[in-house]
Amino acid sequence: MSTNTKLIINCNTGTQELVAMTAEEIVAKEAHTTKTLEAKAVLYAGKKVITDAQASGNTKLLALGLTQAEATALTGYTPE
Repeated sequence: MSTNTKLIINCNTGTQELVAMTAEEIVAKEAHTTKTLEAKAVLYAGKKVITDAQASGNTKLLALGLTQAEATALTGYTPE
């Protein structure tokens, strides 16, 4: 299926028709794609902050003399 087409399916008859999207639909699709990519970037950045904080906390616990098994038992974090 081309980028600027849409598939219309008639559920009553089962027929399928591939039609060109209107200019308005294309603009809406591009805006939705942009918002989705921005949301994914925010999500991945947030996950990185959490992962970095977990690694930092784990390192600090090890520096205090805990074994990795003890640090993992306390936090649930297992380094990769």
